Amino acid sequence: MTTTLSTGANKGLGFETARRLLAAGHIVHVGSRDPARGRRAAGLLGARARFVQLDITDDASVAAAVSTIEADGGLDVLVNNAGIEARGENGTVVAVADVTADTMREVFETNVLGTVRVTHAFLPLLQRSAAPVVVNLSSGLASLTHAAEPGHPAAAYPGLAYPASKAVINMITVRYARAFPALRINAVEPGFTRTDLTGNTGVQTVEEGAEIIVRMAQVGPDGPTGGYFDAQGPLPW
Repeated sequence: MTTTLSTGANKGLGFETARRLLAAGHIVHVGSRDPARGRRAAGLLGARARFVQLDITDDASVAAAVSTIEADGGLDVLVNNAGIEARGENGTVVAVADVTADTMREVFETNVLGTVRVTHAFLPLLQRSAAPVVVNLSSGLASLTHAAEPGHPAAAYPGLAYPASKAVINMITVRYARAFPALRINAVEPGFTRTDLTGNTGVQTVEEGAEIIVRMAQVGPDGPTGGYFDAQGPLPW
């Protein structure tokens, strides 16, 4: 049976991804920084959902999660879902002119360093799997092609920290895929989805947004790797 870990799985896209993969027959470790929310989510998801406390910004928390999942039998699929966006006190995206080094540091600590921290820590378990998969949550805002294209929605986004962090995720995806050819490692763009991260302003449901995550979490050993995809197919870098 395939065993999956999804970070930030107590709500939003992470929760929906866990629900769909459980329905597909996976065992799913529900990673959550908040124990109460994580246990509640795992309880709602059912018997094959297993809560694991996981703060991706904390080395000790990640190491403890590795030990827990290793003792439970190992890992086949890692979904790096947890992430944050830079929003001000009024809930709006921090504009480029207002972005500071501290803003960038906070977003990169979770979105970039957290992803590397978790991926690095779980690589030994993934390498023991017969069909290891990593799915990195990117964004359409990470596409340099689209960001530089007049009239494209990505070009109109007012912020800096979030798309920059996701552009780094794309590079991380490519480099890990090159370094570990036995793994299937891809970046996905779920689309503008109604979640807490977007201030619930998205145009898609979590069911729609999770589709590409779930699809790429189930690729086989002959599937794509080192790619950047949305539900319609490959995206330009």
